[in-house]
Amino acid sequence: MNTISDPLVDRAASADIEVSLRPERSLASLAISRLVKNRLAVLGLVILSALVLASTLAPVFTRYGPTAMDTSHRFQPPSADHLMGTDQFGRDLFSRIVYAGRVSLTVGIISVGLAGLLGTIIGLTSAYYGRWWDLVVSRVMDVLFAFPPVLLAIAIMAALGQNTTNVMIAIGIVNTPIFARLVRATAMGVSGRLFVEAAQALGASNRRIILRHIFPNCLPPLIVQTTVAFAWAVIAEAALSFLGLGTRPPTPSWGLILNEGRNVMEYAPWQPLFAGTAIMITVFSLNVLGDGLRDALDPEATR
Repeated sequence: MNTISDPLVDRAASADIEVSLRPERSLASLAISRLVKNRLAVLGLVILSALVLASTLAPVFTRYGPTAMDTSHRFQPPSADHLMGTDQFGRDLFSRIVYAGRVSLTVGIISVGLAGLLGTIIGLTSAYYGRWWDLVVSRVMDVLFAFPPVLLAIAIMAALGQNTTNVMIAIGIVNTPIFARLVRATAMGVSGRLFVEAAQALGASNRRIILRHIFPNCLPPLIVQTTVAFAWAVIAEAALSFLGLGTRPPTPSWGLILNEGRNVMEYAPWQPLFAGTAIMITVFSLNVLGDGLRDALDPEATR
């Protein structure tokens, strides 16, 4: 019996074969492609990269040391020699603000890294093991959430002492409950799924189940929360330094420069202006990057 070939059917069949043979894109590549299409997120990433580069290579971009004083050039306005003017001690503000970026970004990276590590461990174990451990963790997190974040950081600084290392510890402790609650909520939603139950039935160890099956599903919200916590850490470090509880002079800090400039705003407004602008730009770049990452990692967008 002869069969009649339909061109439309043949074309559809060949299209199905081509689609089936086409390799599927990974979630990571899909997220990156969506992130690149987000102009604001790309702008935030470029600004943040420029800030990190300038702070890391501060000696290359500056002509003066951050603590070099020249009292004969006090309160000089912005000029070719001093791009952002000088302060009450004749120190170059551009150099101090660039070097201060090292302090703020280092505090942000280490404190958020500490909070993310502790919060992830606490959240994963609390969600997976449950029972009394989950109850204890939940109550401790509730107590920490009861305190205003900056007030809690000030209390920790008062107990530990004033230096940059303790600023990192204080901000890290304040951020830990946020990461712990986020990871706990995400992990609890994953722990009851079939692939976790299958791994348990096959005899996989608790450590393997947590690290190989539960933790990867917590990464998208963790990445987004990291940028939010980073932005808050920059503000918190500046606030503590402004209050005299953070970085000690003469080490430059954006908050310290703001504190030194608040009494000279009438005749040297550029001092607090440039320091405040540096904080604003950094926080803006982190916020728009975080929004872009949230949209790129949204599971609903992959459907």
